[in-house]
Amino acid sequence: MPQIIMGPSQTGALDSSVKKQAYAFLEKLSDNDALPGLHIEPINGAIDDRVRTGRVNDFYRAVLFKVQGHGAAAHYVYLGVLAHDEAIAFAKKARLTVNPVNGIAELIIAGEDQLAEDAVPPLDVAPPVAATPEPPRELVTPAPLPALLPGFGIDEDVLVKQLGIDEALAHAALAATSEDTILALADKAVQWQGLALIDLASGTSVDDVKTTLSIDQRPAALVADDGEDERLLAALQHPAAQMQFAFIEDDDELRRAIEDTDFAAWRVFLHPEQRKYATATYNGPFRLSGGAGTGKTVVLLHRARHLARQNPNARILLTTFTKNLADAMKADLRRLDPTLPLARRLGEPGVFVSGIDAAVSAVLRSDEADLALDIEPVLGSRSWEIFTRTPDSVWRDAAAAVGSELPADLRSKAFLISEYAMVVLPARVTTRDAYLTARRPGRGVALDRKKRLAVWSVIEAYRSRASIEGSIAFAEAGAIAATSLERRASGGEPRVLDHVLVDEGQDLNPSHWQFLRALVELGPNDMFLAEDSQQRIYGQRVVLGRYGIRVVGRSQRLKLNYRTTAQTLQYAVGVLEGEDFIDLEDAPETSGHYRSARSGPPPRVAECSNLSEELKAAADTVGEWLKSGVVPETIGILVRDAQQAGQVSRGLEERGITVRVVEQGAQREGHPLVMTMYRAKGMEFSRALIFGVNEGLVPAEYLLKDLTEADRADALTRERSLLYVAATRARDELVITTSGRKSEFLPAVQLS
Repeated sequence: MPQIIMGPSQTGALDSSVKKQAYAFLEKLSDNDALPGLHIEPINGAIDDRVRTGRVNDFYRAVLFKVQGHGAAAHYVYLGVLAHDEAIAFAKKARLTVNPVNGIAELIIAGEDQLAEDAVPPLDVAPPVAATPEPPRELVTPAPLPALLPGFGIDEDVLVKQLGIDEALAHAALAATSEDTILALADKAVQWQGLALIDLASGTSVDDVKTTLSIDQRPAALVADDGEDERLLAALQHPAAQMQFAFIEDDDELRRAIEDTDFAAWRVFLHPEQRKYATATYNGPFRLSGGAGTGKTVVLLHRARHLARQNPNARILLTTFTKNLADAMKADLRRLDPTLPLARRLGEPGVFVSGIDAAVSAVLRSDEADLALDIEPVLGSRSWEIFTRTPDSVWRDAAAAVGSELPADLRSKAFLISEYAMVVLPARVTTRDAYLTARRPGRGVALDRKKRLAVWSVIEAYRSRASIEGSIAFAEAGAIAATSLERRASGGEPRVLDHVLVDEGQDLNPSHWQFLRALVELGPNDMFLAEDSQQRIYGQRVVLGRYGIRVVGRSQRLKLNYRTTAQTLQYAVGVLEGEDFIDLEDAPETSGHYRSARSGPPPRVAECSNLSEELKAAADTVGEWLKSGVVPETIGILVRDAQQAGQVSRGLEERGITVRVVEQGAQREGHPLVMTMYRAKGMEFSRALIFGVNEGLVPAEYLLKDLTEADRADALTRERSLLYVAATRARDELVITTSGRKSEFLPAVQLS
């Protein structure tokens, strides 16, 4: 049976009926390519004699390459569906070839593989300096530096002879003096070549580029009588080629690739570096970090699929901090592979997708008969009722009742919750004496004996009230569940899971990590953690090693942003300027070498004098997007909190823009979405408008009251990260509106 290989799509917008016909065509082709109704025909005058077109219907034809090889079955590289005349014209100039330097398969389109002399924009040409009269030295305009600095050992020989980059592209890249020009060149290049140039321009070494793109890996060995088709088939399986060419394994995958226009963007094709992390074997926990839009979640989904395929009986947990993100991952996992078995309960074979607190609850409910054995080591003597949640307001009541000896900042709810979650619960502190000697690493505020005694009095009052009401906090639930799992394991019971996969790990608390560590036995492929310290918007900073999760030597960072344009990325990173970020290994995290593969318009900031003016600016912007044909649901209007969401939605609707407020659950399909910045985490939009980035709201003044100096600094960091997260939701264009005094977090850069 013929093998279908999905190539770089040349298909524009097609209606659903044509997509179904395209799938039917490929389904028949994969069964029998000799069927006369397919009309698989060579093209006269084509530059590649492998190219074919096939009949999809009277108006559309599919463009393919037929690669035969020694085997009986042919391979068909499918490039998409075009109108009849367009398909013929495109097929004539398409060529499938093997890069002679590195063995990567490449699709070359005649007329696009040679760069004209004017490919480099005029802005890259140094302004001429007059010979006479010679201007004063301080007024001489310096020649712009090249984007690919020769000082890093990059010259034409390196680009062409070592990496395999097209000679004309290499020449143009070496003449470029700006990131914008490199991005413009990369956009027209074969994908792997464009990504290589972006990496090099960001300061990545040639050796690291080779490793990242697997350029140092030659195709499988070929025997002496292998011909061009055999070499091409081997080249199509090169990791760098698989960013654009995917071997379709079954009819379901074929249907998704055809009918879901978003599928090929990331669910079939992976960067070689991403594929490596998704399929590698690790001798213990592995941590994958990366900035927003670098594809950490994508790697996580592919890894879940990889582990499940390796062992259909494997018990796998895929989890994250919030239910919303967990639901989104479950939907994406189903789209990636509908045949993948999803477990209905934690501990069953298959992939169980759940928010972390729901997984904790599942463990507690599975052990209700013995909960008393696990509650006392965590909370001391108290009631056994634990299935309702203690409101945070109980901390304020406890502090008011018995915390009079504490200074105001230590009586704050924020400090007490943090001290309890970061010190008391992880150490299983149940007595005053134990708290007096407990270690408090990273807390940032010293407590003498008198203050510790006063803090413990508040903790006792809090626990007493919760016991009476039969409730616990989420962090307490995690600690009890971890204790339960460890007790059962020490008694000889097998661990609940074989693999734990975690997304947005930076937002989890110590009890969560203790719980996750207790779910799975220490060993190969036990835990795979994805996180980004610069996106921490919940909770306190955590160091994994303190909770039995050792990732030293098994940690990597993704640096290529697939979602956001270079202009928006630069602006969003500017929001983080001046902050120090520490990762889950207690090491500094920076945005160095973080770059984008896409270019677009610079972000716009509309500074308004009042709320009414700002609402008009927002309505005008969204209205322009809608008139230009932007799909309404791909427009996101992000606000600081739910109260503002309601205010903005009413204001926009008064100005003729109908929206859907996500937090309210309104069923208004076909409209732009209004949501909080928190709710937008894990989502992306073609166009994003961040409303109300004003002083007093971003950062939110009400969150900063009565905090210790350390807690205030951490809260400001989280607020800055929240704005960064919001800005990086924009795929193609970002607009920010303000009224009154704008937020101090907005970068002080000139936007054109």
